[in-house]
Amino acid sequence: MAGTLNKVMLIGHLGDDVKMHYFEGGGCVGRFPLATNETYMSKQTNERVTNTEWHNIVVRNKGAEICEKYLSKGDKIYVEGRLKTRKWQDESGQERYATEIQCTDFTFLTTKKESLANAQHSSQEAKPTETKPITNQNSPSADDDLPF
Repeated sequence: MAGTLNKVMLIGHLGDDVKMHYFEGGGCVGRFPLATNETYMSKQTNERVTNTEWHNIVVRNKGAEICEKYLSKGDKIYVEGRLKTRKWQDESGQERYATEIQCTDFTFLTTKKESLANAQHSSQEAKPTETKPITNQNSPSADDDLPF
């Protein structure tokens, strides 16, 4: 392969509301932390273990404004973008680094309220319902030979 690829796809929950920064030229940047979870069973203790990884998401201009308007802490979102590492010096002269996801595309999945409602609904005992098969009056009968 001659080229390279820098692509990140994440589905997670917002760890905080979107923080906006506006610039003189009219542009803006929105930043928010995104949590992704990995769950597995520990072989040593037979307990369920959940590890949370935090990602710094950066959205620019119109996308940032949309995220600020519609997203809040706890909402679930799909984020697509690329990794970018920034370098700067802090007040004491130390070099600092931050790795961020520069968001190029996103899709809102569920709000925190919807997630809580779905969790409560699925935890309740489901009552079996009687279903009737759907029949189409114009469909061929089961005795017909189908060519496929």
